[in-house]
Amino acid sequence: MKFEAVLFDCDGVLVDSEPITNGVLRDMLEEGGWPLTPDECMRVFVGKAVRDERLLIEAKTGRPLTEDWMAEFYARRNRELQARLTAIAGAHEAVAAAHAHVAERIACASGADRFKVEMQLAQVGLMDYFAGRIFSGHEMPRSKPAPDVYLAAARHLGAAGARCLVIEDTTTGVTAGIAAGATVWAYCPLPEHGPALKQAGASHLFAHMAELPGLLAAV
Repeated sequence: MKFEAVLFDCDGVLVDSEPITNGVLRDMLEEGGWPLTPDECMRVFVGKAVRDERLLIEAKTGRPLTEDWMAEFYARRNRELQARLTAIAGAHEAVAAAHAHVAERIACASGADRFKVEMQLAQVGLMDYFAGRIFSGHEMPRSKPAPDVYLAAARHLGAAGARCLVIEDTTTGVTAGIAAGATVWAYCPLPEHGPALKQAGASHLFAHMAELPGLLAAV
């Protein structure tokens, strides 16, 4: 199948942000009375918007999830990302290959807030590929696992959902891509995550982003 567009998730696909963001979240939840291990926090929250888990957080902490709490979370998260963020190994080569493969019709479609996505892409030197083609789930009627952010990216690029390739790394994101009608390939560096990604609908798993150029060349 010849794809008309390639749509990338951001966190965990292009930038190694998940351990940093979830570390800040874990610390703040513990401060609020909900102790979690780093692994537990990743399992509960990876691929999801914190705001979308409001009811769970309020039930576990016994406190309302206020705008002040969210503002502090964003501030602490951004400080840590600015200090420690790196690109996923092979991401630059993967994005360049996709950019060439579909005649520049690529986009970044993330469940995160726009400020975070743009900050991260600029910080790791990927913004030039995605400027003007960044889509945030916070700006959609529904965030992932709903397909809205991928459908918006596809429309902007003039591509039918069924002619798009989505690159994801979480079951939430894979579900969103499949719901948009796209083919989804999952970046899966940890083999134990493979069965869940396949069950969610990913048609191919790959363990290193540097594999993507060869996979694209073969379609």
